[in-house]
Amino acid sequence: MSNIEQTLSIIKPDAVERNLSENIKNIFTKNDLKIKENKKIHITKDEAAEFYKVHQSKPFYNDLCAYLSSGPIIVMILEGENAVLVNRKLMGATNPLDAEENTIRKLYGISIDKNSVHGSDSIDNAKKEIEFFFKN
Repeated sequence: MSNIEQTLSIIKPDAVERNLSENIKNIFTKNDLKIKENKKIHITKDEAAEFYKVHQSKPFYNDLCAYLSSGPIIVMILEGENAVLVNRKLMGATNPLDAEENTIRKLYGISIDKNSVHGSDSIDNAKKEIEFFFKN
């Protein structure tokens, strides 16, 4: 039985700035994730604060919001078999230093903050995050 899911992926400002978007998209498509929708946007700090609300109580919250709104980002809906898990695996650990070889963060991440990509961590969050960026 197939388990087709959708998940949200964001190519963060550091990666967009370094023209890594196509490289990152290729990693997804080579690993059987379809890019259903994608768009380049620049969100405000308030929108970033809303998006990252789950991290509100954490010490890195303000930096995270400032960073995500610091430049253009590319938001994508990825679809495929176990998309949430596959995307998490492709991204690698939050800290690029801890990420496995050939993961996106190992290849392109600069630091724990500028780690090039965001991906939903659960089916529920994927639904919320997709809704956040792709409200019709």
